[in-house]
Amino acid sequence: MANDWLLLFPEKVRALLGGLPAALLDKVEEIRVREGRPLEINYSGKYHFIGAGGTLTQLPGGAYRPDREDTHRLLDLISNHSLYTMEEELRKGFITIPGGHRIGLCGRTVLSGGGVEHLRDITGFNVRIAREVHGIADGVLPYLLDRGRQRVMHTLILSPPQHGKTTLLRDLARQLSAGTSGGREGSRPGLKVGIVDERSEIAGSRRGIPAFDVGPRTDILDGCPKAEGMMMMIRSLSPDVLIADEIGRMEDAEAVTEALHAGISVVASAHGKEVSELARRPGLGGLLEHRMFERYVILHRGASGLSFRILDAQKRGLLLVSPEQQPVSGGDRHA
Repeated sequence: MANDWLLLFPEKVRALLGGLPAALLDKVEEIRVREGRPLEINYSGKYHFIGAGGTLTQLPGGAYRPDREDTHRLLDLISNHSLYTMEEELRKGFITIPGGHRIGLCGRTVLSGGGVEHLRDITGFNVRIAREVHGIADGVLPYLLDRGRQRVMHTLILSPPQHGKTTLLRDLARQLSAGTSGGREGSRPGLKVGIVDERSEIAGSRRGIPAFDVGPRTDILDGCPKAEGMMMMIRSLSPDVLIADEIGRMEDAEAVTEALHAGISVVASAHGKEVSELARRPGLGGLLEHRMFERYVILHRGASGLSFRILDAQKRGLLLVSPEQQPVSGGDRHA
């Protein structure tokens, strides 16, 4: 059903959300539930509180305030009535549920050995809605193809959170895997695509089956750490293209380097506003210094929608695409 994510919420909150106009529900990106504080949504970069009857307001005093029953019920629903089985997710501070929706959690941290062991007394939730947008990669993909060598160029997609990185990666995987049989740009064979989906967000897999269309020749390692997953893919699944979301650690950089040396194209994403910011990070800095990436796609989300810039290995601009030139995306929902 459309907007089946509404079923995640306890009855009172679901009724308020269900009272919103259908067109607005289709754009919702985040729902923030904070016990004893105003219920808030984010859509198209706009933030509103929700009042009685599903009305939107900028005034927190007129908003619905979820109570203890609401938050306990929400935690029960998203954990499938079995919170003790989600210890690893509680340690990381988020739960990814079927459909690729990620739910950030706030509460009291329990420490062990100087690190977070898990969360307790959870009273804050940020539900980030995942959606696929077929065609969002149409304007980007031609600039990532090395047609002379019949390969995909090593690419890093860059933006702050919630700007469209995961949505773009998902559609790139679909298009690269499916290939084309003709049209304006001629035929392009489908490639073997490997997705290392550490947070179960790109493919939204449930019991190993992707909820999103990521292409007919795509293999997915679901819930697997990126560095380890990339090495597993290299050794056993012979991908033409490796896709990973939110790289940044030193071990991620080492796995990317190994893939490049193995002749495998890498398309990955990272948090940041500009390429220059990445040079100061221990993991990504070395990749940039050695010009491992041949293309950079920088996403920007303004009042008029999503736009992107494409740079080459020398950080020279190749293309700027404005919102009106591409399909409308509801944003990354998971970036």
